[in-house]
Amino acid sequence: MWQIKQFIILLGVIVFTALYCHFIMKVSHQDEAIERLAATISQLKLRNFEDSKTDILSEFVNNGEDAKSPFDDLLIIYNRVPKTASTSLMGVIYDLCKRNKFHVLHINTTRNVHVMSLSDQRRFIENVTSWQDKKPALYHGHIAFLNFQRYGISQKPIYINLIRKPLDRLVSYYYFLRYGDDFRPYVVRKRKGNTVTFDECVERQESDCDPENMWLQIPFFCGLHVDCWEPGNDWALAQAKQNLVEHYMVVGVTEELEDFVALLEAVLPRFFHGATQQFLKGKKSHLRKTYNKIDPVPETVHKIKSSKIWIMENDFYEFALKQFHAMKKRTLIEKRGVFEDGGQRFFFEKIRPR
Repeated sequence: MWQIKQFIILLGVIVFTALYCHFIMKVSHQDEAIERLAATISQLKLRNFEDSKTDILSEFVNNGEDAKSPFDDLLIIYNRVPKTASTSLMGVIYDLCKRNKFHVLHINTTRNVHVMSLSDQRRFIENVTSWQDKKPALYHGHIAFLNFQRYGISQKPIYINLIRKPLDRLVSYYYFLRYGDDFRPYVVRKRKGNTVTFDECVERQESDCDPENMWLQIPFFCGLHVDCWEPGNDWALAQAKQNLVEHYMVVGVTEELEDFVALLEAVLPRFFHGATQQFLKGKKSHLRKTYNKIDPVPETVHKIKSSKIWIMENDFYEFALKQFHAMKKRTLIEKRGVFEDGGQRFFFEKIRPR
């Protein structure tokens, strides 16, 4: 009997000790949790919201799981203008997509048409806005600007683009059709075997160097209206400028591609965080170079620049360049020869009630 009592007492001591240890450990974990929360709140006070790449409180609650952000529903459309260094930019974007956890999808249209039919416009809008498994997403392709609001869709995509000096773009495309480039050197181009220089083409007044072939950047921004694609249409120029201001977040220029990448990283870090370093150090940042391109002589340049098409396209280019320089000046600062985000320049105060 005495042995049984001793056993019961010993068992009670063991159970009590176990419960006490569990209580101590629980309190200890709670103290650690409180300390972590206090540290989180301290960090939130010190860090700018714009500079935060993740929501710290969500990290705490989810124990490190990926936090859901309102930017995870974003759609970016890059309706690429041909021969503006768009392939080089896409090389950087494809390198970033896995690291920054977004999707990249190429828009491949039949016979490379730039203007979608009305039914295809509807299908495209329905697909990209409802395809939740592929959000956030960046869609790219050689398509004209499409206004989603015309179809009563509440979600508006963010448009970005690059443009180039119109004559430089035309000359590059002229030689590209004949000799290709170092991106896909084995592809047979449409004018392979044609060795006529751009200067000779202009002198002979052949169709490949007709100034009307420069009428491309304005239409891409103007959109789907038939007048957008009518060379020299004054309304198209005005509409392209209006769309650039109202619907495009950032439009860069080929001649300042590095600065364009830096601006994208500053304004859209959800997609472009790390883009500047990737552009500077990556192997794909200067991906495409046209073979055998010859700069035109001054006489040729004078002839082209005397045309109405060049004057209008250059007007649009200068308009976009002025806007780009203004955005860059307001947003970026230069450090050690590289542009980066200038940081948050606003704060909240006089918050009531206390």
